[in-house]
Amino acid sequence: MVQRDRAFCYLAGLVSIFYFMGCSPVYSRYVTAYGSGPDTAGRPDYSQLVNWAAHPDKKDPSDSIPIPLRAGTLQDTAVDVFFLHPTTLVAAKDSLWNADINDSALNARTDNTTILFQASAFNECRLFAPRYRQAHLRAYYTTDTVSAKKALDLAYEDIRTAFQYYLDHYNQGRPIIIASHSQGTTHAKRLLKEFFENKPLQNKLVAAYIIGMAIPGNEFSGLAPCGDSTATGCLIGWRTFKEGYEPPYLVKEKTRSWVVNPLTWTMAEDPAPRSLNKGGILTRFNELVPHVTDATIHDGILWAHRPHFRGSFLLQTKNYHIGDINLFYLNIRENVRTRIRSYKAQTAAN
Repeated sequence: MVQRDRAFCYLAGLVSIFYFMGCSPVYSRYVTAYGSGPDTAGRPDYSQLVNWAAHPDKKDPSDSIPIPLRAGTLQDTAVDVFFLHPTTLVAAKDSLWNADINDSALNARTDNTTILFQASAFNECRLFAPRYRQAHLRAYYTTDTVSAKKALDLAYEDIRTAFQYYLDHYNQGRPIIIASHSQGTTHAKRLLKEFFENKPLQNKLVAAYIIGMAIPGNEFSGLAPCGDSTATGCLIGWRTFKEGYEPPYLVKEKTRSWVVNPLTWTMAEDPAPRSLNKGGILTRFNELVPHVTDATIHDGILWAHRPHFRGSFLLQTKNYHIGDINLFYLNIRENVRTRIRSYKAQTAAN
């Protein structure tokens, strides 16, 4: 537990390397000047755009497209992405178990890190990302498991409410992609079980990119990992670590997690070379870094050699969790397009 505690604390510090070192100098932060915050119980009102970090009806950082990718962008308003962001409530001195939905500083941190650098990978579709009373990072490593569960349950309550509001007011029968990272994936797994698995809405699922957390082989009964780059109605996930490193908590996982390699989109354990990596978006949003790293599935995790990018000599960690999406940004972006085409073709054939 001590080792895991240190890993999460160090991971929080790495945010500064991947996100804050190089936010694009030509990207301008937006300011929300409408809507209202939480109700008297602290619950977000999802009829108000201010309570969405990303939404098609407002300009937000998820709309940003890296300069090298702008010419090839293809907008598809017929498909929606529901994105669940990772933990940004990480300060050790913060005693809160759950975020204040009206914390403008925290919201700005969320918007200009994960929404800009991660959610934007999915922005060729209509993109929805709710703000939610996320659990503090300590919920994943504390010995106070009762408080941790309550914090994560409260966070999921908001996610569930936001998704139901989205279904009732915005979806209008469109196919859906679920996308998430880290804590977002903790909640995405619950969301998939409650709303999709063995339910009519499963037919509307293009795919779920549930990244950054273990997904044991027995996690789902009616949803399976994607077998190739065109499969639909299936799940995609991985956790990235430096090649040769096995995190200490891996041996404690009772059931081995499955992994889909983001360079081959299969579960084959053959190494995928850097040449297959079409480009990552790392420290500078408008800089695409081609062939940034390779990827090999190993014992329930994804191994990658140290990324090649400006300033990568600073990256001493063996845990590449922060870069799970960024390291494979363009491959993800193009695969979303591929699976949508496949879904539409299958739907038309039926």
